[in-house]
Amino acid sequence: MEIDALYQEVILDHYRNPKNKNLLENFSIKVHHVNPSCGDEQDITIIRSGNKLEKIGWEGVGCSISQASTSMMCELVEGNEIDQVKSLIDTFSHMISSKGEDSGDEAVLGDAVALNGVSKFPARVKCALLGWMALKDAILQSEER
Repeated sequence: MEIDALYQEVILDHYRNPKNKNLLENFSIKVHHVNPSCGDEQDITIIRSGNKLEKIGWEGVGCSISQASTSMMCELVEGNEIDQVKSLIDTFSHMISSKGEDSGDEAVLGDAVALNGVSKFPARVKCALLGWMALKDAILQSEER
């Protein structure tokens, strides 16, 4: 099986069987983000304990890329220290904005590396980034409190 076909299967699996797709009760922060160019929407809830992202949950509607990307993100970041989560957001953002220059590191990004091909389609980059930018916003808001 070619790597592109494998990556496509990983994306479809996360779309069909999303991880953490439920809003949390007793959350620390809740944010709502919209991609106005295509209409994708996502709500992200987090529970932060000190410098740790204890739990993350989400609900959303949109294309397979935005939904799969958020599922991958949740699986990757939950339970990590906030500094590590910020680093993962930056690493993913760099890969997805690289126009194909950065293929990503599976050891760092896990399943999210399957989205590296999206970077060649500028109209879809915002779809892949939606959940990640919502999480970044949630972390910033949690630090302001």
